[in-house]
Amino acid sequence: MKKPKAPQPKLGGPTQKGQCAKRVSILDAAAEVFCREGFAGASIDEIAMEACVSRQTVYNHYREKETLFMAVVQDILDRANAALFAILATFPDNGANLEDDLTAFAVRLNKNCVCNHDGKFIRKLVQTEGERYPHLFEIWRQQGPGKIGTALAALFARLSHVARLDIDDFDLAAKQFLALVNADLQMTSFFGGTPTDEELEKSARAAVRTFLRAYGRPAVRKAGGVDELRQETA
Repeated sequence: MKKPKAPQPKLGGPTQKGQCAKRVSILDAAAEVFCREGFAGASIDEIAMEACVSRQTVYNHYREKETLFMAVVQDILDRANAALFAILATFPDNGANLEDDLTAFAVRLNKNCVCNHDGKFIRKLVQTEGERYPHLFEIWRQQGPGKIGTALAALFARLSHVARLDIDDFDLAAKQFLALVNADLQMTSFFGGTPTDEELEKSARAAVRTFLRAYGRPAVRKAGGVDELRQETA
């Protein structure tokens, strides 16, 4: 006579939910410890204590510290990319109010993707651990910086058809736009600070005006019967 099989946990049942909650707790705790202690200084015991789980539970989920570290980076990238593409969806689609629209977009980008907790966390890890453990950041290199540049280049290409923009190299223009909108905030971010809304607006406005001076196509305006060249950002 065959022994009855042990009941299997239903998909999404209490067992799976409990495992998922533990995994999230471990990832959150590991992120805090790695950020505070660095990769070399962090210990599984400290992470387990912060996550309120046993040391063995951490190993059951992630086998070793390196695997856990890469899982933390992936988790942050997943959240960061979700936020990023939500912001990219708000990119201007016409040139009616180009300076104001690009400025508002730059503010949203910095506030929600660059200066938020995840953005500051991943930058700190890259700055402190990237040189010593470059293989740990392969996921970040593949899925992080390159994605926003490529997506933004495509958006500028689309915008150039309906706005007064004169861009030959959209990839370069996207990189320059990102560099400009981040330029005034780097020192604040470097020391772990968070810029105010006023600082975000001021920085974004100055960056967009500089960008449009380089790429804004002059418009012809008639005044008193005389043709005049007028820069889009004048």
